[in-house]
Amino acid sequence: MILALILFAVTYVLMLWLQQYRPWVALCSAVLFIVLGEAGVYEFSLRAALQAVDYNVLLMMAGTMGTVALFIESKMPARLAEMLIVRVPDVKWAVCMLALFAGVISAFVDNVATVLMVAPVGLAIARKLKISPVPVLIAIAVSSNLQGAATLVGDTTSILLGSFADMNFFDFFWMRGRPGIFWGVELGALASLAVLLWLFRRETQPIAAKVETEVEDDVPTALMLLTVGLLIAASFLPEPAAGPLHTVYELRSGLVCMGLCLFGVARACLRAGSAKPLAHVLGELDCDTLLLLFGLFIVIAGIHAAGVIDAAARLFHAVAGKTPSGCSPCWWWCRWCFRPSSITSHT
Repeated sequence: MILALILFAVTYVLMLWLQQYRPWVALCSAVLFIVLGEAGVYEFSLRAALQAVDYNVLLMMAGTMGTVALFIESKMPARLAEMLIVRVPDVKWAVCMLALFAGVISAFVDNVATVLMVAPVGLAIARKLKISPVPVLIAIAVSSNLQGAATLVGDTTSILLGSFADMNFFDFFWMRGRPGIFWGVELGALASLAVLLWLFRRETQPIAAKVETEVEDDVPTALMLLTVGLLIAASFLPEPAAGPLHTVYELRSGLVCMGLCLFGVARACLRAGSAKPLAHVLGELDCDTLLLLFGLFIVIAGIHAAGVIDAAARLFHAVAGKTPSGCSPCWWWCRWCFRPSSITSHT
């Protein structure tokens, strides 16, 4: 167990130190855990490592990235942003509305992709009005990052949380008879709007803008909407007992995202008469994130097989005691959100 703990600590430090090489650090660490397991240091084989990877999450992320690439290429996000901008009176409200627009998009699309969609409009506004683009881009990025946690499909962490906790789409809105994380995120969004209005209070220059962008293809927009709709529906499918249907059930969200992505790419290639759309989508995939998650799934499974996680759980239990209120002083703040019976059953 000590060896596994040291390896995990070294992995963590290297990922912080060599941020541009984080995927390769995670993959190398995963290989070392597999080698130690195969050598008999603890029970962890190559088969167990591959089974520990959540392929549903990886397929879901890759498929969504591909569809988002087609969505951006269609120029629909730029047109939506322009339609929003022409309805505001000045720069202050333009920046705030752009940030909120980025937040709404980010609730259903990856954060990085959202910024790529909205940032060009923010840059254009800053260029026309001869103001610094830095605060505009920061406002868009922060709003996008905040709202990504609002729904099941908005961010990597939400996808991982939903997969681990077996949450459906609406659990983010209402879970166990209580308001879900969505409402906390929206309260944060309202607070950020107030902050943005104050920060940009002096930017009262009027905006002379018009809707100029022509959408080249409506199908990617339809695929985005269909992806969200099918993910909502898939989260309510009954779980089969066992067999091939159960395997498909475990991969249902990933298969939805990847299937729609492949359809969109195939259609774009046929429409263009070449493989350029496929090359474009492959180039837009965030392979670093996918490889990082692949490696981390194995690393976490490795330290679990070595007993590190169980030892940490026993340590926290020993320190906290046997009552829910002993778990943390924060209990008094969060007891409204969680049922005592559910917490007691886990202690």
